[in-house]
Amino acid sequence: MDLFSQAQNLGILTEFTDGQGKRHVTDEGALKIIVNAFPARTSRRLVAGPVVIRTGLPARTELGDGARLPVRWKIEARDNPVAEGATNDRSLVWPEDLAAGTYRLQLTDAGGDSEEASLIVAPARAFAGDFDRGWVIAAQLYGVRSARNWGMGDFTDLEDLIRLAHQLGADGIGLNPLHALFDDRPTDCSPYSPNSRLFLNGLYIDAEKAPGYRPMPEGDALAWLRQSTNVDYAGVAALKWRALRSAFERFSTARNATSRKDFDAFRAEQGALLSHFACFEVLRHRFKAPWWEWPEEWRKPDETRCTALRAGPDKSEVEFVEYVQWIADRQLGGCKKLAEQLGMKVGLYLDVAVGVQPDGFDAWNEQVAISRQLGVGAPPDPLNTLGQSWGLAGFNATGLEITLLEPFRAMLRAAMRHAGAIRLDHVLGLKRLYLIPDGFPARQGAYVQMPLEALFAVTALESVAHHCVVIGEDLGTVPEGFREHMADWGIWSYLVMMFERDEGGGFRGIDRYQPNALITFNTHDLSTYAGWRSFSDLRMKRSLGLDPGESDDARWHALGMLDEVLRSHDIHQNDLYSVAKFLARTKSRLMVISLEDLLGVIDQPNIPGTVNEHPNWRQRLPVAVEDIGSSIDVAALKQATHERARIAD
Repeated sequence: MDLFSQAQNLGILTEFTDGQGKRHVTDEGALKIIVNAFPARTSRRLVAGPVVIRTGLPARTELGDGARLPVRWKIEARDNPVAEGATNDRSLVWPEDLAAGTYRLQLTDAGGDSEEASLIVAPARAFAGDFDRGWVIAAQLYGVRSARNWGMGDFTDLEDLIRLAHQLGADGIGLNPLHALFDDRPTDCSPYSPNSRLFLNGLYIDAEKAPGYRPMPEGDALAWLRQSTNVDYAGVAALKWRALRSAFERFSTARNATSRKDFDAFRAEQGALLSHFACFEVLRHRFKAPWWEWPEEWRKPDETRCTALRAGPDKSEVEFVEYVQWIADRQLGGCKKLAEQLGMKVGLYLDVAVGVQPDGFDAWNEQVAISRQLGVGAPPDPLNTLGQSWGLAGFNATGLEITLLEPFRAMLRAAMRHAGAIRLDHVLGLKRLYLIPDGFPARQGAYVQMPLEALFAVTALESVAHHCVVIGEDLGTVPEGFREHMADWGIWSYLVMMFERDEGGGFRGIDRYQPNALITFNTHDLSTYAGWRSFSDLRMKRSLGLDPGESDDARWHALGMLDEVLRSHDIHQNDLYSVAKFLARTKSRLMVISLEDLLGVIDQPNIPGTVNEHPNWRQRLPVAVEDIGSSIDVAALKQATHERARIAD
């Protein structure tokens, strides 16, 4: 099979038309790397790909033209037969009593050709939410300031934010991704570039609540971290990891039966996945190199070797990693319970990054489903004429099918474990991903088709199981029919008022916002409301040598258009609370207002296209969490949100 035929068989598109209408043919050298990075797959003749059965809908799959009748089939769960049969028709009618879940389907035709495919039995739609309309406050947790934290927001601060949200009539708190980063690279602080999407960032732990913790003399270091303008991740990490290690030593020698029992229960529940993560972290610290440069025996996870590592001299180091994850999980779980006790409709709304660092745990642990040689990005467009490479490894379609989509399910389970809603960043990646080989410019990548229906099915499966609303970040150029397909599966859209404008620049009216959607004025990658009104974002980008994509005249026009749409809805001021009032009146079921906007912060959390030129993911709020309630106009906020709020007594 030649290179282009191999690519076609793997769902790799060898050419595409970019946003400027220019045709791109993928460089043959780049295409070869992409093809070789995928697991091998034989051509399908019997079924086109993963089989999806939606509860309550006809369960029928058409056979391929190459299938020779009769065709025998068998469905297995964990290597145990669940159902089997045969058909003399060109379609397969599946049993109606299959339980929700993922299965392995084996097919054999009359000519002896055999194939395997994943079979997913899923609810017809994702969890719809058990509320009419609500709203949440968005926060960058790392930036939360308090009198007691160690210079970076933590899970105790999150509890205080939940109480504040409750008092303001909100239904929860929306957060940046809480994924595990690299503990020995604290300045690599982007929450969207994780080590693992399956585990939590230990720096969000309130160390003073860790079992075994005792105060340590820190001199002026802690006071300096608390008063700093930006998060000093290196300083926070130095203090917090030292405190957690000290706490772990006491925990390990103490005889606290209750804590030890809970720790052991957590480890048993998490099973091999936690064990592998702990071993990976120990090995990463030992070898101090990317995992593909480790000794051969450690370049892939191996249960026998991991067991030996746990029993050897590194036993304590392995347990320390597990201890940190246990505390983080229990503290975040406590936040979820608090929100439930307060009767909040959403609780925690969490974000899920589009990919992972290629030298991180997920890429090591799932080498079939994640190709570390390929980076996720975007092709050239009018704003980024060279294209974009985000430096993240993503799933590949073939590997997901081979693994019955379990890595994707595991990611969803981890995200939904303590969440009432999640947002999937770049949800278009479930349909197709733009992948760029290492060392090649972004313009020489290729689109790869993903098993969209199967990924939607798995998303619905986990969403219903966890009672968790799923929001897809569907901004930008969206293929025709994609949003409708997403909505058919019960996955909500993500609507940003800044972008909801007509061809003349006018903002769309209230009736143009659909119900099953999250609505917000901006995002972490866009200007704050105060920054937008003051043109500060335009000045900042120009000072950094970036094209803001908007002139001052265009901004003046936008401000006028905002006034116009507000007046047309009998709102005669243009402050943040007026915008909140407008958004609150829409039919969209979940509204988000950021803490930065409530506090009048000028600078945005992240400026895409910058790394160290701007303090991305490091800025702290100007006031402590204890003082937020007295720093905003609570009466105006409650009046603006009263149509969808549960006003607290």
